[in-house]
This record gives sequence, C-alpha cells and structure tokens, in this order.
Amino acid sequence: MSSNNTIKYSERKSIHQVEEQLELAPKFNEDGLLPSVTTCSKTGEVLMVGYMNKEALSQSILTGEAHYWSRSRKSIWHKGATSGLTQRIIQIRVDDDQDSIWISVDVQGSGASCHVGYRSCFYRSIDLKNGEALLKFEEKEKIFDPEIVYKGKENPTKL
Repeated sequence: MSSNNTIKYSERKSIHQVEEQLELAPKFNEDGLLPSVTTCSKTGEVLMVGYMNKEALSQSILTGEAHYWSRSRKSIWHKGATSGLTQRIIQIRVDDDQDSIWISVDVQGSGASCHVGYRSCFYRSIDLKNGEALLKFEEKEKIFDPEIVYKGKENPTKL
C-alpha cells in the first residue's frame, strides 16, 4: 500500500502471472475502468453492475465498503454515502484475466441497492412471451421513496 491510501497493483507481465499467480494485476479498459458485478451475499441476487477505476477499487479494498466510479458524475461514488444504504463487502473476486470484478456484499439499512428505490437495479425483465421489447416488473414495491432519500440530489440517470 502506498502512502496516499491506494493499493499498488502489479504490472501485468505474463499470462501465467495474470491467470495463475497471487498478484493483483487488474486490466482497466481504455477509460481506466473495470466492470463490477455486485451481488447479495445472502441470496446471490445480482444487485447492480457498476464500474471501478484504480481509486475506487483501492478504496473498496481498504475500507471494506463498495466504491465505484460514477460515469455520469465523473467522480468516485461511495455507495450509500447519501442514502445510508452502504454495501459492506464480504468478498471481492477477480475474473480469470483480471478485467472484471465480482463483489459479494451485505447492504446496510433497508437492504435496497437501487437509487430508484428497489432492492436490485434489475427490478424489471424483458417480456419474452410476446416477442416484443416490453418490460415487466419483477419487484412490485419500492423499499424506499427516492424523493425523500435523495431530496435535492440530482438523479444519476442520464438520457
């Protein structure tokens, strides 16, 4: 660990090192990001997909709470800092070529991870029965009211 509270990642030297050794040598994309799948540690349910840059991954490792890079706000985002619905990390896994992350978390507070108020960001499915691009709700009720929880904050969804 360096003195400025970031993790020192290993340089990628060989396929064997990346796939079979114990060095963390993440491959960030051309925008400096890694995709991150976040699941509930108790149920295995996918809660969200986000992105991490080097700093967000470092802060997640160092604090034990999930941090992401917000592509819409162009800044580090400590999940739950505003809402209180922080994600306490149980385990972080890296995939075989170290270009994506899987985080297993316990969500603090009401257990919701979606800024819209649902438990999971994947609260709708595509209705395959009708052969149309229509959505149906899989989660019927919001866990919290985002108008109250995020009062005065800009919605992160961009058109």
